[in-house]
Amino acid sequence: MAIYSKADFGPDCSLGYLARRIHQIGQASLEPVFVEEGLTITQWSALVSIWTGRANTSADLARDLAHDKGATTRLVDTLEQRGWVTRARATDDRRVVNLEPTPDGEAVALRCRDRVIDFWNATLKDWDRAEVDTLIALMQKLRGTLDNAAIEGRGV
Repeated sequence: MAIYSKADFGPDCSLGYLARRIHQIGQASLEPVFVEEGLTITQWSALVSIWTGRANTSADLARDLAHDKGATTRLVDTLEQRGWVTRARATDDRRVVNLEPTPDGEAVALRCRDRVIDFWNATLKDWDRAEVDTLIALMQKLRGTLDNAAIEGRGV
């Protein structure tokens, strides 16, 4: 079943456009949340990825954040210099360098998480819980569809 047609396709109904705009507006709105801690939204996203176990190495982090390896290395360098993460060679494979949040890194990630929660609660104050749950479920479903297409090496 086709969802779009040439006659009714435009930015206001394009999933790609809407996702990009929501991301852009959301990031711009969230940046001030991190100023007090002296970090950027990208640094916080990296800390959260490491803290939650989504990314244990720089390669994992690059995939999770959709960054290139060079940018991710610089990002990890900054996090390490700030005392928020450590690098340690894996004992079973010396080629692997594991990333771990420090206690200070966990603390800053948690303080910012609480501010992010406050931001989203304020943003979604006029939404009911069912709407938010549905939106999250649909976004997760779309992410899964796109992830599976990427894994299978097809454009969907």
